[in-house]
Amino acid sequence: MDREDMAQSAPGADNQVPDLPDCNLYLTDEALVEGVRREGAGGREAELETWGARLGRADLARLAAEVNRQGPALRAYDRRGVRIDVVDFHPGWTEFLSLAFAQGMHGAAWTEPGPGAHVARAAHYLMHGQVEAGSLCPVTMTSAAIPLLARESWFATVRPLLASREYDAHDRPLAQKRAMMIGMGMTERQGGSDLRANLSRAEPQGGGWFRLTGHKWFFSSPMSDAHLVLARDGDGHSCFYMPRWLDDGRRNPVRILRLKDKLGNRSNASAEVEFEDALARRIGEPGRGIATLVEMASYTRLDCVLGSAALMRQALVQGIHHARHRRAFGRLLIDQPLMRQVLADLALESEAATALALRLAGAFDRADQPAEQALRRLLTPAAKFWVCKRAIDVTAECMEVWGGNGYVEDGPMARLYREAPVNSIWEGSGNVMCLDVLRAARQEPQLAAQTVDGLARAHAGEPALRAAADRLLAALALGAEEQQAMGRMIARDLVLLVQADLLLRHAPEALSRAFVDSRLGAPGGDAFGVRPVALATDALLRRAWPE
Repeated sequence: MDREDMAQSAPGADNQVPDLPDCNLYLTDEALVEGVRREGAGGREAELETWGARLGRADLARLAAEVNRQGPALRAYDRRGVRIDVVDFHPGWTEFLSLAFAQGMHGAAWTEPGPGAHVARAAHYLMHGQVEAGSLCPVTMTSAAIPLLARESWFATVRPLLASREYDAHDRPLAQKRAMMIGMGMTERQGGSDLRANLSRAEPQGGGWFRLTGHKWFFSSPMSDAHLVLARDGDGHSCFYMPRWLDDGRRNPVRILRLKDKLGNRSNASAEVEFEDALARRIGEPGRGIATLVEMASYTRLDCVLGSAALMRQALVQGIHHARHRRAFGRLLIDQPLMRQVLADLALESEAATALALRLAGAFDRADQPAEQALRRLLTPAAKFWVCKRAIDVTAECMEVWGGNGYVEDGPMARLYREAPVNSIWEGSGNVMCLDVLRAARQEPQLAAQTVDGLARAHAGEPALRAAADRLLAALALGAEEQQAMGRMIARDLVLLVQADLLLRHAPEALSRAFVDSRLGAPGGDAFGVRPVALATDALLRRAWPE
């Protein structure tokens, strides 16, 4: 008897879980819908609903798996032996970037500003990232580059290409293209995150152009139409705009040495490159390149938070879906108290991450309010540290819900797990983020203290918030060395306070109560399901995934 005959003779004997069906990624996510309305993008819901349905198709999930199985490949020379430095991608890569461009994720928040523009983009990002995460990288860098380039006198020549919602995959000069992307090349092998150790050098050539020599250890999205790179410029470091093609139709001599063999994010290419007198324009002030990139990082780090929240959401949905269909020990997993406790804990983490990410996006929309900008400077690196760290734990726990089926590449969980660490590393590792939190607090100590104290004062009947705020205020008052040693605790507690505040204000009471009691009021580690607080209710699990 073959496998098919066996399954037909004993219905249900295989006890295997069906793939997720088509669904609307927007309408099935109550936390996302509520956050979009709360943070000022309610007028854009019709568009989000449409894209939620399109991105939630099962065939798109299958294509994402294929794109990540068949990653990019370097083609350094053409058949005649001419150096071309081309990276070839799976055809599905073009489809996912076309979807991202059509949603405006690459720059519409800047080129089509309006109420809720950044929040709407964040919602698109949260949905797209649940399906295919690699294609988020180039749209993040393109979007983050726009406000920097907008200050340059020549920006009008590239603005229409950056504003276009029609992705153009052709590798040719900008004069022949309908749209463009921008990548980044910052780190070098000897320095990593220590950008002041960079050795690549720029020499002026006249007419605003420079010739760059040196290398980049990580050159993101190497087929982008231009890259922002950091190089020595006199006694300091400046930021430069380096096009892939020159105005005379020649390729800029940026030599791709090899592609990185990455743990995850495999649909996207990252390269090692050398500059052989490559031409570039300086952007920003001379010698202020690192400061320029710090501004850019405030945008890219928000996207790291969004990307991690998206991975959490997809992992949670897959975990709950599996538990509702898989039987063990005589009943469905979802009906077993310990599994329910774990899934409920995961649901709390996911909703808190979504609420925080949308709150940050709202602060970007309120750029004219000094208090919002101060909060953004303090909270963005803290959120990147904590949410990106938690995404690794969430995806691992959800993979475990699947058991052995989660550990194999046939299903979605292994890819989600491999994808999770990149956001914690990219754009500054965890320790770098915590140091940035401390730096922001030192620059505006009174405002930082008022922010922390205000989070507790807003909920006078919540002693756990008051205790956490007092602990945080005491840490912020320490000397520099002692404070740095507690940097991770400070970043974590700041995030938990903000998440608790958001959920107490806006989430159902049972959910916010469970979050506060389990995160701020109960002993226990950070493993899911271990705290002595009853978390699971039917309403909470239905809210998380109303299948």
